[in-house]
Amino acid sequence: MYRFLLTPRWFGINVFVLLAIPFCVFMGSWQLSRFEYRMAESRDATQQVSTDEREPARPLAEMLPVDKATSGKQVTATGRYDRQLLVPGRQLDDREGYYVLTLLRTDGGKALPVVRGWLPGTPDPAKVPAAPKGEVTVTGALQASETPGDNGVSAQGGLPAGQTAAISAASLINLVPYDVYDAWVTLNTGDAGMRAVPASAPADSGLDLKAFQNLGYTGEWFVFAGFVVFMWFRLVRREVEFFRDAELGILPDDEQPSEEQPSEEQPAQEQSAQEQPQEKTTA
Repeated sequence: MYRFLLTPRWFGINVFVLLAIPFCVFMGSWQLSRFEYRMAESRDATQQVSTDEREPARPLAEMLPVDKATSGKQVTATGRYDRQLLVPGRQLDDREGYYVLTLLRTDGGKALPVVRGWLPGTPDPAKVPAAPKGEVTVTGALQASETPGDNGVSAQGGLPAGQTAAISAASLINLVPYDVYDAWVTLNTGDAGMRAVPASAPADSGLDLKAFQNLGYTGEWFVFAGFVVFMWFRLVRREVEFFRDAELGILPDDEQPSEEQPSEEQPAQEQSAQEQPQEKTTA
């Protein structure tokens, strides 16, 4: 009964199934390994941030440009504080607040964005402590420029004067008349009683949307493998049932003779009925 599995049509189906199942399992395992890699990378990045806080600070120029290797490292820079901006919509310990961002004019002429601390509530310039006067040396964790819309960074426009949504050179260059470093620093200790903003892990090193996409793709590939097996058994069962019905003389509905269709004997009977009256007339 199962000899049909050796026919050319079923040979092609069997080959497809034998190739599809290991391929789906391989792709699912690969996606799972990508998710596990991102989890390990996230743990390592979080631990690295804590380790970087204990390392000696190095000059800012030696740590640029910011990448995964330098993000979170301790840097030091010297200059004079200039313009001050507020960054609304920033949470700390599940509380809504804002960053106090002050541009540090360095000896090289460029300005380094420095987050001096965090304050709760809505941005209010009257509540913000003034920046220190004169030349200062700051020490903090180096961070990459933010991208609006990523990692919770607001892409809101039309903010009041003195506010910015993202800490990035692309945003700040439109607010100040001098060049800005493509990086920023968060102080290890909050200035003037403000709470220090902790350094964040480098971009693409946490459990972001991409990581959970890998986990979702893992499930999809294993579902595909199960679906292939299910359809193969379903087709085999259907073929076996067909052969059993054929052995019992049971034909499918499309092969049953129609009740309205005249049988082959009916035309012959009608012809005999027509010839009988003619013979009587001749006699």
